[in-house]
Amino acid sequence: MDNTTTDSGTSSARRSRSGSPDLIASNAGTALPYATRSALHLKGLVPSGVENFAVQEQRALEQLNMKSTNLEKYIFLSWLRSTNINLFYRLVLHNLKAIAPVIYTPTVGQACQEYSHIYPFLAPPNAVDGLYISLNEVENIGEIIQNYKESTAEGEEPEITVITDGSRILGLGDLGMNGMGIPVGKLQLYVAAAGLNPDRCLPIVLDFGTDTEKYLQDPLYLGIRQRRPKDGAFYTAANRVIEALHSAFPKMFIQFEDFSTDHAFGLLDHWREKALCFNDDIQGTGCVVLGGFISAVSQAGIPAKDQRILFVGAGSAGVGVAKQLVDYFIIEHNIPEEKAKAMFWFVDSRGMITANRGDKLAQHKVYFARQDNGDTQCNSLEETLEYVRPTALVGLSTIYKAFSEKILTRLNEMNPTARPIVFPLSNPDTKAECTFEEAMRCTNNRVLFASGTAFPEYTIPETNNVVVPGQANNLYCFPPIGLGAVLSKPEWITDTMIFAVAKALANSLSEDEKSLGELYPRIERVRETSAQLAAAFVHQAVREGLARDDKWVALVKANPTTSATSQSPDGTFSMAVLNEVQKYMWLPAENYEQLRNSLPHYHHHPTVPYSGSEKL
Repeated sequence: MDNTTTDSGTSSARRSRSGSPDLIASNAGTALPYATRSALHLKGLVPSGVENFAVQEQRALEQLNMKSTNLEKYIFLSWLRSTNINLFYRLVLHNLKAIAPVIYTPTVGQACQEYSHIYPFLAPPNAVDGLYISLNEVENIGEIIQNYKESTAEGEEPEITVITDGSRILGLGDLGMNGMGIPVGKLQLYVAAAGLNPDRCLPIVLDFGTDTEKYLQDPLYLGIRQRRPKDGAFYTAANRVIEALHSAFPKMFIQFEDFSTDHAFGLLDHWREKALCFNDDIQGTGCVVLGGFISAVSQAGIPAKDQRILFVGAGSAGVGVAKQLVDYFIIEHNIPEEKAKAMFWFVDSRGMITANRGDKLAQHKVYFARQDNGDTQCNSLEETLEYVRPTALVGLSTIYKAFSEKILTRLNEMNPTARPIVFPLSNPDTKAECTFEEAMRCTNNRVLFASGTAFPEYTIPETNNVVVPGQANNLYCFPPIGLGAVLSKPEWITDTMIFAVAKALANSLSEDEKSLGELYPRIERVRETSAQLAAAFVHQAVREGLARDDKWVALVKANPTTSATSQSPDGTFSMAVLNEVQKYMWLPAENYEQLRNSLPHYHHHPTVPYSGSEKL
């Protein structure tokens, strides 16, 4: 073997996300054939047994199930991902319903709170899992990006990044650098749900300080120990980072995640038409809620134009969701914008949001501020409920039990002939406005329900019927939006592209799911639905003339849908585009031969022998 070639290859791979001096050995593990072990000088350094991937997976699942807490499971899975990415994603995809809540919400919330304490145990030393960009190092952003390029295999530029500054993690507040768990977890879901290539995913945390005293005083905190900058300094630094990333990786899709409300809107407004970017809290949450709301309206027993929707919580997510719903009523039901907007009321910490409440409203709240309330001011949710008499209650307040049994009971009483809609969307479960069981009990089991966090099934005592709660899980929407953007490369992401994804989500329900009154497809079908939603996104991007990838433009134009002559989004797609999307989606290898052929940098060991008899 050429030692020079091997040294060069292993030097690069050692710093890569695999955390191993050899990609093939790392990802094959105990499935590495004898001949290959000999060529890699591993003879006698590993147990003699040669297994297939299914046996490896069985062992990993056994170890996972032995962990007594979800945080321990999170740490185990993180280490597995860093040391054997193929096995990790096999485990995730074959057990997605059980593992998704561990690698993301709700467990990721606790992992972020403890991130500085568990960081050394999430991966081997020197394994690169993303970028930690300190406020004090922004001037060196070029060097940081170059360091990242050198840490990855040649030619593997990232095609997607999730970036946060940790200032508003889930409903947990300012966690500073500890917020890195969110981009890491989000990108795992991009891979699992939509088949993005894990080697081309880049998690980033902007370590711009924290205003949380607990972390500033924590001797184990790994972020910079200073308070957050003022708005001017924040935007100067953040924009400099994004400019550098966009310059280095001009085709990369950028997802903003868990920024404070004002900064979330500010960054999206500034960059939306300048780079291929997206904010999941604003646009993704709006998309998935809209998809479920379309399904709920069809089952509620009241015309769409008569819906009266009360939002509790007026942050970036709440306002983003409401604006998506306004667009739905305008586009789908031909309701004029002012009338559609008038179907929405908001409650924040000071009560019902009105234009004459007497306080200075944050800019993002102005659009929905009521101007028809006269002298009426409601100081609480209870007062607002009685004033509005809503048909739908949507919570993005992060206030635990904000939808009390009294609130839910009154909502039910106000809608005796229509099924009330209740969407407690705050994450994690310790911030949820109510549980599924509470919503069922207080509405005589009539509720149309979707939550932000997972709740158990509910058995109706009188009938023993088991009812599955809907979960407005962003997992249904952000992965296909990202996949569609990576494929079609639109100049920017429009509201109508996101609307098309929401429509496709509502259309994706199976007949069985519809018959059971469910609002979302079963999570086990998320790969299937992701492909459909991504295909709808690609079609819409081409219809709007914004797609820049010639292959997908040609494919869509050669395979038009019924709406090909209109830019109005309907969530449709052709089978030709769907089939091509499915071909692109990454999957972990099923056997050693697949793994060997899939690793693009196996040429680091050009003399390693292989014969078909070694397949496992």
